[in-house]
Order: sequence, then C-alpha cells, then structure tokens
Amino acid sequence: MNLAPDDLPLENVDIGDLAQSLGFLLRISQVKIFRAYFRHLGKFDLMPAEFSILWVLHLNPGLKQGAIAQSLSIKPAHMTKLIQKLVTGGYVERCVPEGDRRSVLLSLTPVGETFIAENAKVFIDLHQLAPGNLDRDELAELTRLLRKYSGHDGGLA
Repeated sequence: MNLAPDDLPLENVDIGDLAQSLGFLLRISQVKIFRAYFRHLGKFDLMPAEFSILWVLHLNPGLKQGAIAQSLSIKPAHMTKLIQKLVTGGYVERCVPEGDRRSVLLSLTPVGETFIAENAKVFIDLHQLAPGNLDRDELAELTRLLRKYSGHDGGLA
C-alpha cells in the first residue's frame, strides 16, 4: 500500500464540503491508522485485514471461513485469498469436521497463536500510536460513537 508520509507538510487546499462527509473523514482516518499499522507491524507482511482474521480466530477457534468474512465485511472471493496466504504463512490451519465433509473450520496454528500473543496489543491500540489531534477522552468518545454507528456496540453485529 502506497501511503504518503505523515511528515510532509499539508498544502492549503480547499476541500469544501468534503470536510462534512463522514465517508471522506473515515477514509482519511483509516489512512492515518494504516500508516501507524505499517510503521509498527509492516515488517510481518500482513495486511490489517489479515491481522483482523487472526484476531477473530484467536477469540473463536473453529469458525467457518464464511462466518469470519461476514463478521469482518470481507467479500468471499477476497476472503479465500486472505485465508490461503495465512495458511501458506503457517498462521492458520483448515480442518474438515467428521460429520460435515463440506464445511471447513479454521483455527490458528501454534505459530498464529504466538504471533497474536506477541502483537495483539500494538494492533488493538494503534489509535493511541496515531491519535491525531485528539486527547484520550476524545479518542474514547470517537471509539464509542464509531462502535455505535457500525453496530459493534455490544457483541457481534
């Protein structure tokens, strides 16, 4: 992912009503978080979505691929590619249950569990590494509002 460096000065560009667009503001915020992600976790050659899959499998071993894709809003075709990369990398293993030969359940390997144990805190707390212009209370409020907006304010959406 090619992201412009944070240390370049912003030119005075009028963006007009874009500054009122939730989609635009979320995208710019995502880019800021992705910069922090790649600065701190880029050495592992895992995209944020792949890390999210590992985290979900850590919390829910034995899930079906489709359930993970649905919970993380990842398209099935893209999910297949992500899982293949994680399997090839030794982070995830597939298991076909005895009673349902058509299902494939996913779990972390010991390598995947170790990776999550060593790196989860940095991933989960990325917003604190790139707080922007917000103090701790404002970050907590933003997180609360985004959880509410996205439907993740109490369990899985």
